[in-house]
Amino acid sequence: MSELPVRAALATRPLGLWQSLQAARSNLLEILPLISVKQPMVSGKTGLRWHMVMDPDAIRRMLLEKVEDYPKSKATKNLLKPAIGNSMFIAEGADWRWQRRAAAPVFSHRNVSALAPIMTAAAEDCCTRISEQSPAAVNLLDEMVRTTFDVIADVTFSGEGAFDAGAVHTAIDAYIAEAGKISILDMIGAPDWLPRPGRLFFGNAVNDMKAVADQAISARQERGPRDVPDLLDLLLAGEDPETKRSMNTAELRDNLLTFIVAGHETTALSLSWALYLCAFDQEVQDKARQEIKSVCGNNPATGEDVSKLPFVRMIIDEALRLYPPAGIVSRTAMSDDTLCGREVKRGDTVMIPIYALHRSEALWDNPDSFQPERFADRKSIDRYAYLPFGDGPRICIGASFALQEAVIILATLLGRFKFEPVAGRDPEPVMILTTRPEGGVWLQATPA
Repeated sequence: MSELPVRAALATRPLGLWQSLQAARSNLLEILPLISVKQPMVSGKTGLRWHMVMDPDAIRRMLLEKVEDYPKSKATKNLLKPAIGNSMFIAEGADWRWQRRAAAPVFSHRNVSALAPIMTAAAEDCCTRISEQSPAAVNLLDEMVRTTFDVIADVTFSGEGAFDAGAVHTAIDAYIAEAGKISILDMIGAPDWLPRPGRLFFGNAVNDMKAVADQAISARQERGPRDVPDLLDLLLAGEDPETKRSMNTAELRDNLLTFIVAGHETTALSLSWALYLCAFDQEVQDKARQEIKSVCGNNPATGEDVSKLPFVRMIIDEALRLYPPAGIVSRTAMSDDTLCGREVKRGDTVMIPIYALHRSEALWDNPDSFQPERFADRKSIDRYAYLPFGDGPRICIGASFALQEAVIILATLLGRFKFEPVAGRDPEPVMILTTRPEGGVWLQATPA
């Protein structure tokens, strides 16, 4: 096993247009220059003028102080809009604001806490599946995708058979895997109206799933809410307190599809990387297990346990630092500006390479090493040096949901099993839209 956990190979020389396109379609992390972990800002031109910003003050300016001047890039919208429409993930300005206000109560502390038993049950089911596979090695990536999808399907549609959530996920995942890759047309700044062939090819499957979602929403509207409201009930009841506007069927569907895909995949990836890291460092794993046993005994973790498991939370935080699900976020400058003393022109692409930010040598001690304890004092960490969920007004609306779910599942699994790496099966960090462990996370699981 290597001295440091696996990491992406950053570019040691400037990439031309064709090389950048190849990297963007196979592993976006490879477009990051090695100097991005050493400098506050890097600029260049590959078809379009671009900048990479790794300075917390400049990032604060983009995400908080001048957020309206740095909307999500055209390339990001072109990739995602065919699948998730004008949901709040993509919408800008007033259209985004009213959706966010209408949906905010859905993710209140009370509502998120009420969903904890579903997370605990899914974690227990996962433990059963792992036990059935023992002593063979287990691909924990597959298990985490299954487990978090069980959670999101249950909290979205209460496990109703009328909505084939699995088919929806399969269709959108296929779209993102192929059509979601950067096109040469995106790289050279071609107009939005010019079709990207890959996205056209997979459009029919996504449209079919949108129709299924529309039917499920209409059926719920006719039948009325369940005794214990799920995510769909809460969204149906949601209303913007300022405009009194509620979401129509298309807006509900686009946001639900966003939650279904983003709401489970990012958590699944974070848990997969966390389990890899725990297997990588047995001392960390042992320390976590001592905490879990003292809080949970031999029982699965519950919502009430989450606040009592600070070290487990530190492992999640460190996994999110080393392998942020959104390794790069991209914005388009809407007006001329100055960042880190450099000129940014209207129309420039401005990226925040979160993968590089989280490994900046100026911001982190031993940035490539796995040290959960660095999060023991969160106040010592610059808020804009650590952005697993973004920040500012567009911070991820489901962050508290994801963190609660991650702590419950990780604590339950570490309380039940000891995980060890499988020789020669280290995962590789690969980003298309999210930072995935390519090759899976193969671990040996034995009863703890």
